[in-house]
Amino acid sequence: MAGGSVDRAPLSGRKTALLAASATFSLFLIAALVAAWSVFYAPGPSAREGASTIVALPNGSGVSAIAANLKAAGVIRSTDMFKAAATLTGADRKLRAGEYEVPTGASLRTVLILLVEGRVVRHYLTLPEGWSAAQALDILSRETILTGEVETLPAEGTLWPDTYEISRGETRASVLARMVRARDENLARLWASRSLATVVRTPEEAVILASIVEKETGVASERPRVAAVFTNRLRAGMRLQSDPTIEYGITRGVPLRRGLRRSELDRPNPWNTYQIDGLPPTPVSNPGRDAVAAVLNPPTTDELFFVADGSGGHAFARTYPEHQANVARWRAIERRKAGLPPEPTPPAADPAMAAGTEAPRAGVTVPPGARVIPVPQATPAPAR
Repeated sequence: MAGGSVDRAPLSGRKTALLAASATFSLFLIAALVAAWSVFYAPGPSAREGASTIVALPNGSGVSAIAANLKAAGVIRSTDMFKAAATLTGADRKLRAGEYEVPTGASLRTVLILLVEGRVVRHYLTLPEGWSAAQALDILSRETILTGEVETLPAEGTLWPDTYEISRGETRASVLARMVRARDENLARLWASRSLATVVRTPEEAVILASIVEKETGVASERPRVAAVFTNRLRAGMRLQSDPTIEYGITRGVPLRRGLRRSELDRPNPWNTYQIDGLPPTPVSNPGRDAVAAVLNPPTTDELFFVADGSGGHAFARTYPEHQANVARWRAIERRKAGLPPEPTPPAADPAMAAGTEAPRAGVTVPPGARVIPVPQATPAPAR
């Protein structure tokens, strides 16, 4: 009996020791969890500059590389703590690459939420309708998040006006390539839905004529009507007489920022549609969807002329005398704006001009049944 009582004492001591150790470990575990919890939710480092920090995480980055990038950017204090938190929460399998804007003092939890939900910074670049290739390159060169240079100016009319999402570090050449692909895809779709009313014979001609329509009016609702005027003129063997084509021949797409001079209208160049028959050799801008669609599906009208009307739009006319009256009204508006007195009353129009009976110019092929209305020539200056 005595021996049995002696054995129970050491056993009781071991139990006590185990309980004490377990209690101590629990306390340490609780303390560790409390510490981890506080670190997880505690405010992180302040931004080195401003109210946030921009950090880019490349595609294919693992947890260790992401942690290193965040630490280098000053977003987190400890790479080990970040990796542990990502592993324990399961975020390590959901982190997304991209560019992030991390608020100053963001907690570890906030950083992980940003990366798991993919709340990346989005950048956009817009090529407006009717802008030239030279202007497109200027837009790309001014975008500081892009890299690299474009060595060759893209051909006019090969870029699709639109808003594109871009990424920090993306090359300018790759963005340009996307614009070219978008143009080819959209042009193919629009060309497939063209009507028999169109005067253009190829997709390239469609872009050339649409580029002129795009430059002639900034009023979206006028594009079909302007396209119809140019369609009618081409069918009738008339010259397009579009000022934007002359400007392109002078600057190759760089804005002229002044009015055209009489000498520039009279000076031949390959794009001067006052001097050449038919379409110019290339587009004069990068037309958008609506301008291309208008050229490929022009409405049926008998209008042949248009001129600015002073309201931002244009006045359209079927005959040259009607057009002369619209031009006179526009000139009167211009003179009033400039504070000048009204012009003297111009002489009456030559009746032959309105009759449409003159023969077409030499070298112009007129489609069967077309009614030719001659393009009025400039009145020569009186001899001195």
